Amino acid sequence: MNVLQTVAPTIEPVSIAEVKLHLRLDSETLAGNLAAYTSLAAGSHAIANNYTTHVGTAVEVIGKQAVVYLRPVNNGAGGTVDTKIQESDDGTTWTDVTSGAFTQVTEANDTTIQEKEYTGAKRYIRTASKVLVAACEFGTDVIVNAATTAEDSLLTDKIIAAREIIEDITRRALLTQTWKYYLDKFPTDNFIKIPFGNLQSVTSVKWKDTDGTETTLTENTDYLVETNGDQCGRIVLPYGESWPSSTLYPSKPITIEFVCGWTTAALVPYKIKAAALLAIADLYENREAQTINNTTLTYQANKTVELLLASARLWDVFE
Repeated sequence: MNVLQTVAPTIEPVSIAEVKLHLRLDSETLAGNLAAYTSLAAGSHAIANNYTTHVGTAVEVIGKQAVVYLRPVNNGAGGTVDTKIQESDDGTTWTDVTSGAFTQVTEANDTTIQEKEYTGAKRYIRTASKVLVAACEFGTDVIVNAATTAEDSLLTDKIIAAREIIEDITRRALLTQTWKYYLDKFPTDNFIKIPFGNLQSVTSVKWKDTDGTETTLTENTDYLVETNGDQCGRIVLPYGESWPSSTLYPSKPITIEFVCGWTTAALVPYKIKAAALLAIADLYENREAQTINNTTLTYQANKTVELLLASARLWDVFE
């Protein structure tokens, strides 16, 4: 199978925080574990009858304990502040957190600090505030209970390596990534199967004739796309259509570019996440070689990882 990855995943199936919890890594002190982040900077915020003007900076909290603080300082005469917590998987699309609204701040309680614990499962949170009647002074912070960052770079490498190991075993692309699939000829069947499962979309289907002239086929006219859930997707000929019959260019004449993988870490099955954590633990603990019964061995595959991944493997055959 001749494939080339053109865009790698930007998210992983498990976060550093989840890995640290699994490995029981921490700073050994509460102060060492806590990190404070400003969402909305403290200051005077003007009247805005919406939740889009006074929006805080996103804070990554997936796999961590987090508490959001609303810190009012002084409300203008008759001024009110309504603040709520929002959450997001990607930092772009935001939704309000259920029961994430703070008590309205008025002149009567404009020196009372409020707090709310975030118990959701999204990657990012932020605050959004509405100010009415008069400008008000306030800000919002997020306190995150996270382990030491001393080995974050190492753990990041192990997370990526574990994902790649799992992708090799399962023959899947776990999270959103873009590939080019090269074919030497069009099939005799009325479909072309796309590797790696979880097909999101087909960006283009192109072919070159003997002179190297490239032609791009048109989706829904020259071919249809079947995504097929977490299985391998297909490109299918519409009724009455056929593949180009011209003599093809001798080298990589057909190129199919496609996007595949689960769109968020939350959609990755628990078995795969569990396998990732076990693989990461193996890679972390055995940085050079494994020692079993006082005997040093080269790295051995974790049988539990293989069992967890057995049902997730794709068995489709590709040339």
